[in-house]
Amino acid sequence: MLGGMLGLFGILAHLVPLEERFGLSWLFHLRGPAVAPDNVVVVAIDQPSAVQMGLSIMPRLWPRDIHAQLIDKLVQEGARAIIFDLVFDVPSVLAETDERLAQAIRAAGNVILTERLVHHNAMVVYDQDRALSHHVIQEGSGQLLPVIADEATARAPFAVPKTDRVNHYWTFKAGAGDMPTVPVLALQLFSLPVYEDLIGLLRSVDPVAAEQLPTPEHKPDVEDVVFKLRHMFWGQPQLVQHMYARLNRDSALGPAKKKLLTALINLYASHDKHYLNFYGPPRTITTVPYYQVLDPGGYPVERSVSHPVDFKDKVVFVGFSGATQPEQDIVRDDYHTVFSNPDGLFISGVEIAATAFANLLENRPVRPLPLQGSLGMLFLLGFTAGMAFMLLSTRIAVVMGIVVLIVYVFSASYLFKESAIWVPVIIPVVQIVLAFILSEILKHQSVRKKSEQLETQLVEIRKSLGSSYPSKAIEQLLGNYQEHGIDSPCLTTDVAGYTTLSELIDSKDLGELISNYRNALKDPIRQHEGHIMDMIADSMLAIWINHPEHWLLRSQACHAALDLAAAVERFNQSQSDQRLWLPTRIGLHCGEMSLRRGDGSYNVVGDVINTANRIQGANKFLNTRILLSEEVVHGLDEFVTRPLGNFLLPGKTMPVHLVELLSARSLANQEQLWLCGIFAESLRAYHSQHWDEARHGFNKILGIFPADGPSRFFLSLCERYRNIQPISPWPICRIETK
Repeated sequence: MLGGMLGLFGILAHLVPLEERFGLSWLFHLRGPAVAPDNVVVVAIDQPSAVQMGLSIMPRLWPRDIHAQLIDKLVQEGARAIIFDLVFDVPSVLAETDERLAQAIRAAGNVILTERLVHHNAMVVYDQDRALSHHVIQEGSGQLLPVIADEATARAPFAVPKTDRVNHYWTFKAGAGDMPTVPVLALQLFSLPVYEDLIGLLRSVDPVAAEQLPTPEHKPDVEDVVFKLRHMFWGQPQLVQHMYARLNRDSALGPAKKKLLTALINLYASHDKHYLNFYGPPRTITTVPYYQVLDPGGYPVERSVSHPVDFKDKVVFVGFSGATQPEQDIVRDDYHTVFSNPDGLFISGVEIAATAFANLLENRPVRPLPLQGSLGMLFLLGFTAGMAFMLLSTRIAVVMGIVVLIVYVFSASYLFKESAIWVPVIIPVVQIVLAFILSEILKHQSVRKKSEQLETQLVEIRKSLGSSYPSKAIEQLLGNYQEHGIDSPCLTTDVAGYTTLSELIDSKDLGELISNYRNALKDPIRQHEGHIMDMIADSMLAIWINHPEHWLLRSQACHAALDLAAAVERFNQSQSDQRLWLPTRIGLHCGEMSLRRGDGSYNVVGDVINTANRIQGANKFLNTRILLSEEVVHGLDEFVTRPLGNFLLPGKTMPVHLVELLSARSLANQEQLWLCGIFAESLRAYHSQHWDEARHGFNKILGIFPADGPSRFFLSLCERYRNIQPISPWPICRIETK
């Protein structure tokens, strides 16, 4: 259920502009600034130019013969295309300046003018008989001053959304009759040197379509070429695929021509909405103040211009480009983008237009995933995260969540940086975080509910049967475990010499002694949230099942074993007769068990219990008090333990790695720490069959601790193996009897 909810959340969240608002910005900042192409230049109408040339900061008040001088200068230096981000829609006070600009534009033959995109009403008639009609709003271009506009190579608007932040633009405006915008015309004008190659490529695929284009012998009309190519390629994927295939096979074309032809084909075959691949903060694209272009030696050089710009074969965008906040208070032609400065300096409209053209030229606009692909990915991610976190422990879920987040964000950032592919990034992060939080809440509620049920039912059972008996509430708490098992630590105890003791005292006194002994054992188990499943004579069986974290159950069992040993020691010291002492051996193992009902009581069964009993019995041979399997203390660093090696226990075919539990680390003394260190070194020497070194170490221990059972055990083996080759399998120790 949680997975399905998170999957649906991802789908619904993607339908609002969350990713475009935050995710895209995040990807740009993870990528950082990029190198803008060097064949795109912005000539800035800015405050320094206005000051140096004695003109107004407002571009519409500049004399138009100044622009004519700029065009002449750029043509002289070899600029391939000149785009004015200025609207010449009203005549100047001095008509001769308009004529001078028109002459410069006509002489250049490579100037594109920007138009305003305007809206107007149109009446559409559906049925003339009944005169049914309605008004619609249509888009179109504003009228430019004819004397100037007629001399331009092409005219077009530059369409960006009227939102608080610009992320995209349109290459073609469907509402204006599929009108091309400035970046499209600029790319086609820039690509005229490969126009003949484009026609040849098209002719090899579709000769009929190629005949529809103007011949390269006469200078083709750029706008006419654009309209025809758009109509030809749009909605014809087969034609586009054939051209891609032929282009890749054509060895006569160099890499530069192939790249430019590919950019053209992608432009005309793609959707009209393109996301901007910004290169960085304002003026990342090479920007030159207007006055520096007109007369590089006649004015002081601005600090931002480190060296003269070579305009040969460049596409030059001319327009207002404010560099300081005061300028923008006077006149604004700037837009908020992902790289806008915190101080309010936004990217100018002319630089956005230059960025759009550069994206088309490099064929690297930001490419979002298709809607169906994004929705499918988000649903699958949410569903998988919800399912996985519900099944995993908290510790593993945290690690997995962090790893998945890092890998996903890194992959998304890498795709964006290398291929400009935009995959959702904010929503997946939210999905993973929500999956973890909600799964932990649900698991906590489930555990709390089960614990409350268990506690209520245990109280009722204790009233009639006593707490030492297994409770039916345990089966109800773990009902599904009857099939799948209980993964639990298991503790067993046994009294050394109990048979002899039973022969020394009468049954009444023995019963009272054992009753008091059992009471001493119960408190440590209860304090550490264990369940006593069985008590027969001098033996006890306890398990831990009340927490989903397995490491915590094992920790509780170890603490209970230490406290139980201390409780037995206090019990024995309270006896006036040492013959009544009950030295207790404790064994701990963990693994899967099954819950069974028989004769009105509930018990756990399984090999784990048999192994725990065998481990407990090994205390007799090693003269130890608490022995555990290595699995019990794996990953627990809060205890002082002494590894003893692998032992083949009675009735077992696989060895068990035994560990002696000495103390909680917070309560350990220096003698215990010293004992563990010297014993570990001596045991390594024993395993390496360095008998003298091992004997020396074990004797050193016995000099301080004469009753240390493991040292005596391995010392005796060293004495034996000095003269007799150890038996296989080495170095497993065999315990022959229980």
